[in-house]
Amino acid sequence: MIYLDHAATTPVHPRVAEAMHPYLTNVYGNPSSLHGFGREARMGLERARDRIAHILGAEPQTIVFTSGGTEADNMAIIGGAMAQQDRGRHVITSSVEHHAVLHACAHLEQLGFEVTYLPVDETGMVSLEELKQAVRPDTVLVSIMYGNNEVGTIQPIEEIGRFLRERNIVFHTDAVQAFGVMPLNVSELPVDMLSVSAHKINGPKGVGALYLGRKVPIQPHLHGGKQERNRRGGTENLAGIVGFAEAAEIAAREMEERVAKYRQMREAMLAVWREAGIAYHVNGHPERHLPHILNVSFPGVHTETMLMNLDLAGIAAASGSACTSGSLELSHVLQAMCLDDTVMRSAVRFSFGITNTVEEVEQAAQTTADIVKRVAR
Repeated sequence: MIYLDHAATTPVHPRVAEAMHPYLTNVYGNPSSLHGFGREARMGLERARDRIAHILGAEPQTIVFTSGGTEADNMAIIGGAMAQQDRGRHVITSSVEHHAVLHACAHLEQLGFEVTYLPVDETGMVSLEELKQAVRPDTVLVSIMYGNNEVGTIQPIEEIGRFLRERNIVFHTDAVQAFGVMPLNVSELPVDMLSVSAHKINGPKGVGALYLGRKVPIQPHLHGGKQERNRRGGTENLAGIVGFAEAAEIAAREMEERVAKYRQMREAMLAVWREAGIAYHVNGHPERHLPHILNVSFPGVHTETMLMNLDLAGIAAASGSACTSGSLELSHVLQAMCLDDTVMRSAVRFSFGITNTVEEVEQAAQTTADIVKRVAR
């Protein structure tokens, strides 16, 4: 079996599982309890917060733990917009965002907000000029993802952030796919909110975090307790948070090595296809892309046909976001990029991770080429 769907989720690192174990067995107190068991749990929670804050270049009190990237996005967008509705009710995002952002924006529209969905070019890139034109006096929030989860295109976050900061508009970025493979330092990056998730970096599922700048207004969406400095009610997932911190530190230490490895894998895969002489089209920006995501179309081979044949050969890949798996609809990202219909209907996403080797990636590429030669019309 060859797993090439790390953009969907990743296997838990052995050292992460080891770090979590005490918090699944012996350290079982509630972090909000005042007795010794609770204080021990609280120490573990705050150590993890310090570790993740350090990696992001943030202050510990600006880190809010959530149940994952989806909740972090919802908290930022819905909570951020609702907290500022007296200033205005206009929000801007892009047409290629993860559904955690798009559906949160759709919810705001039901609440009476106006949302502008920026178009992208054929590489999946947002235009800074079009964003500038979309800003209005009543714009209170902009959310643009750091790197796309389907095609890997990296957006001009720094340029967008600088422009919005001059106009005092709150800026959120979904950095779930970028975290662990791109250096993210919020003390230098002009963003007000940033979402990350554990299970994309070999941590456990069900835990994420939102960086929330000190002066950023937010309306809590979960009520029932004073946890996370009154910003998210509910007992924290302590074992998951400890595992998240461990995974984040490992990823930060190994980032340079991992990125070099993923780039080598990408080039190895493309080299096999060039050598095989098959027709293929790489989707996304040719230079500004996440190193671990390769979205490619094989005209003449339907996406579902390719994925089924790969699965039969023991190779796991994807058609796009795991949140839309099983859907027969075309990818909203590829549609927004206005790609040719034959390209959109034959797109497959391969995504690399720490368990992969160059040899097995080459094997998967050769199997893919064999499938194309056998079934392409």
